[in-house]
Amino acid sequence: MSDKGKKAKALFLAGANCAQAVLGAFADEYGLPEETAFRLAAGFGGGIARMREVCGALSGMVMAAGLLFAEGRIGDKAAKDAHYALIRRLADRYRERAGGSIVCRELLGLAPRQCDAPVSEARTVEYYRKRPCARLVEIAAEILEEALREAPEQFRPQAQSAGDMP
Repeated sequence: MSDKGKKAKALFLAGANCAQAVLGAFADEYGLPEETAFRLAAGFGGGIARMREVCGALSGMVMAAGLLFAEGRIGDKAAKDAHYALIRRLADRYRERAGGSIVCRELLGLAPRQCDAPVSEARTVEYYRKRPCARLVEIAAEILEEALREAPEQFRPQAQSAGDMP
């Protein structure tokens, strides 16, 4: 298990949603306060507010990848296209390692189009036993950590303090 994978899993087990766990595991890489990461990712748990759509772990990975790799200039088509290609590669890796899907309900084995009430479940032993989420946040963080090792430095924006972020 990678360091970021361990951190993401620990954050999830401490009560973070899947997106918060992954984004929070990388907050220090970009100088983002952990609390800010948790606030940004707050609505992405449960496949966006428990609608069971795109997996929260993947959403957290995409947000973290944006902070770590995106150029941040809205008019730069080449940079946007390159970032989209990176995100697709990361999502493909996630889909492969997560069991063939990036959709929360499919990863949880729920019925098609199932959408749960927007009320979080109590984090009990049973909750953790029936959910693959702790492993999924670990997978997402490991994939992003691999991308950080693979990425040539010239393609990574320099870390900025939260006050300097565009």
